[in-house]
Amino acid sequence: MIMILYWSLPMILFIFGLFCFVSNRKHLLSMLLSLEFIVLILFYFLFMYLNMLNYENYFSMMFLTFSVCEGALGLSILVSMIRTHGNDYFQSFSIM
Repeated sequence: MIMILYWSLPMILFIFGLFCFVSNRKHLLSMLLSLEFIVLILFYFLFMYLNMLNYENYFSMMFLTFSVCEGALGLSILVSMIRTHGNDYFQSFSIM
């Protein structure tokens, strides 16, 4: 019973994070925040899985390092977009 609670609550939070990521497509900052929420839930899944199998947590530290690099890259893109366009709306940002 307790294992179902350990796995169902993070799954609900993961689905909630995906829903927020898909629905907040107007601002880049809200998309980055929901993406970081998803990464934290994935880190929780990874940590629980590695602890359940009695493995070392070395891979979870590597995952956390890469997620921090992803967050820093996203913030640098946000800063450069605000400097060039004046806001973080996706409507004012064009690929061309």
